Order: sequence, then structure tokens, then C-alpha cells
Amino acid sequence: MKLTPILAMPLLLVACAPSGPSPLLNENELTARTLMSVWETGETEDLAHLFYGDAVYDDFPNQTQYRGLEEIAGYVTHVHDWADAVSLSVSAVHTSETGAVVEWVFSAVQDKPIGDRVPVATGRDVLLNGVTILEIDGGRIRRAADYIDVLSLVLQLGAEVHMPGGSVMKLDLPPVGSDASRDMLGPGERP
Repeated sequence: MKLTPILAMPLLLVACAPSGPSPLLNENELTARTLMSVWETGETEDLAHLFYGDAVYDDFPNQTQYRGLEEIAGYVTHVHDWADAVSLSVSAVHTSETGAVVEWVFSAVQDKPIGDRVPVATGRDVLLNGVTILEIDGGRIRRAADYIDVLSLVLQLGAEVHMPGGSVMKLDLPPVGSDASRDMLGPGERP
């Protein structure tokens, strides 16, 4: 059977037409949002379904790398060791067929020491913006990396940073527990 050029053209157009968005985009967004939910709750049971066993999670602000599910679970739960009223709100998820970038806002109350770094409970509210980059393969995370402005956290906890030349970076914070302290986050930014 011989196709004439006029009949062959529609077949060629149909064969070359885009098939729509890749299902991987939705799958990778679900993976990213599920990870953020694990961060918020501290419940790490889903990590084995989210990450490969040999996955790597980079905590760039603290120059630490966590390898494997056990270390990654420790990294995720450490927030709940020092914070109460943890909330993590996803601002945006940007997906590709090989991963996702998640923009998020974290808020909590630092009500227990943060290891040796902050050996006291300040009772202060903290609010951080961050980004998590995920490399996803087959619906599971091979590598994750967090980027956060840690200086903002330090200042919100009441620290002062003495700069070369004598200047001092600090926030004028209201007393802990005051109405002004609770209002710092603004309406709707805390559960």
C-alpha cells in the first residue's frame, strides 16, 4: 500500500506531537512533598520508601553529609530534639524528570538545647526560609541537599555576631513570651 504525501502528513504530525506532561513530574512532586511532611512531623517511617538505602543527604549550612537511611533519619529528627510547634510550609515545588527543588518556610519554638551549640532553651520563635534540592530516580531519592540561612537562626535565638572592625549584628528581639514576641511571625505563619 502506497501512502500519498497528503495522507502521510497527518500521521507524521500525530506521531511527533508531544504526549503531554511526563508522569514523572507529578511523581517527583509527591516525593518532595512527602519528604517535607516527614520533616514537619519527625515521623521517619516513610524514609525507606522515599530514599534509596545508600542515599546521601547534604546539610550544607553545617557542612555535614548524612549517608544511608539511619543517618538521614537522625538528621530529620534532630529538629524535633530541640524544637516544639514545628511547622514546615511548602512555598513551591519545581519538578523535572530527574528531581525537584522545594522552597519552604520553617517555624518552631526553640524550647530545648541544640546540642553543644546552643546549650540553653531560649523559648524563642524561629522562622527560616530554605531550599531542598532532590535528585530522584525511579520515584526514590538518591541525593538531597538543604540550603538555609543559619545566620538568621542564630540571630533569632538572641546571639550577637561581632564583625571585624567592631560592628555587631543582632536583632532587637522582644522579651520571650511577650505579645510582641508572638506577633513577630505575623498572622497565618504559625499553626
